[in-house]
Amino acid sequence: MTQPQALTIAGSDSGGGAGIQADIKTMQEFGVFGTTAITAVTAQNTLGVRAVQVMPLSLIAAQIDAVAMDFTLSAVKTGMLADSDIIACVAEKIKQHRLPGLVIDPVMVAKGGTPLLQESALDSLRRLLLPQACVITPNIPEAEALVGYPLQSRERRVKAARELCRMGAFSVVLKGGHSEEDDAADFFCSPQDEGWLTSPRIQTPHTHGTGCSFSAALCALLARGLPLPECVTRAKYFVHQAILTAPQYGQGHGPINHFIGRDIAG
Repeated sequence: MTQPQALTIAGSDSGGGAGIQADIKTMQEFGVFGTTAITAVTAQNTLGVRAVQVMPLSLIAAQIDAVAMDFTLSAVKTGMLADSDIIACVAEKIKQHRLPGLVIDPVMVAKGGTPLLQESALDSLRRLLLPQACVITPNIPEAEALVGYPLQSRERRVKAARELCRMGAFSVVLKGGHSEEDDAADFFCSPQDEGWLTSPRIQTPHTHGTGCSFSAALCALLARGLPLPECVTRAKYFVHQAILTAPQYGQGHGPINHFIGRDIAG
């Protein structure tokens, strides 16, 4: 049987735990062939980001063109987009090639605190990319930046998720990993469904790449044709198990265990 094919448009992580590297590993675990368009190259490890080199717009566009004209893409995700020009370029290419199943991971800050998206790019993200989204997967700080107010309570997070849908996204998974609650509670919002998905919080520093891996799992499951609510549930379970069995590599925020997907992808 031919594998479903998907595209990730994101930055490269030399440490292998996040970005393009995490996306390809995750897609592979879910039986999906991953293609890539690299927006930036980072020099990083589990201790932090040491350097960032943004790719030329012409090269980003050429990568997307090359993949879209030759592969049958069933879903696409975005990760690190860095600035307004890249967002505009990516949004135009997604529209031009009519790429389906867009999952937006609005990457803004690396695990160690390095900014990965210019603040001036937020408006471009809202106007150009968000209306094309099948699902957007912000964590709490990212959602706060997008809606412009603090999300210190679950009620505020529900309000923010609904507001992001009104901005144009078909659905939203507002992740609760940055809260101080005992559970990791994510709120899912779409025109047909709303509800909380919770899992026990795991106390560990080894959570590098969780956002990338969650959105990549969503993208892969959408590429396989599963219903969106099932995609969200299975992607969350995958990340929870991957954190639980993290290999504890590196001296800082280590990567999660992407290989757990072999046992649960189905």
